[in-house]
Amino acid sequence: MEIRPLREADDRTTFHSGDPDLDRFLVKYAGQNQFRHHIGTTYVAAEDSRILGYATVAAGHVEADDLPSSLLRGLARYPLPVLRLARLAVHSIARKRGLGKELLRHVFLLALTMSEEYGCVGVVVDATPDAVDFYTRFGFSPLEVVEGQTESRPEPTPMFLPLGLIEGALEPRAR
Repeated sequence: MEIRPLREADDRTTFHSGDPDLDRFLVKYAGQNQFRHHIGTTYVAAEDSRILGYATVAAGHVEADDLPSSLLRGLARYPLPVLRLARLAVHSIARKRGLGKELLRHVFLLALTMSEEYGCVGVVVDATPDAVDFYTRFGFSPLEVVEGQTESRPEPTPMFLPLGLIEGALEPRAR
């Protein structure tokens, strides 16, 4: 298995994570966002040309005031660059193989590269309610959201992992 950027020729139609929104994104929008609009890059975990999982990332920023005060020491009080993990999904046939963890590790490596090349203070993800525990295991902590809340469906939990904890999160541990 390899983790690599999505290719235009990749067959995305056979991907089924069990979440119709994540499946639809990969099939319909990942290519547009990457190849036409250049607003994000999707990395796929592929085995024998079959996509078993994916993670989509984009550059972003976080307002310094949205970070926990314990992380603000020495940081400027203007928008800070982050790597935003927009989506992460694993094909239903590849569950329980550690693929989500491997895709997240790849995102961490991208964040470290971003920090060295043009700046990045960490990774932000909008975790769905059933994914909060997964991200918490890697050290992500919730960010407080004050705008955009609705009661029509469960809201994602914005979570942040500072750059200083990313190298520790890359260490192999029993999970």
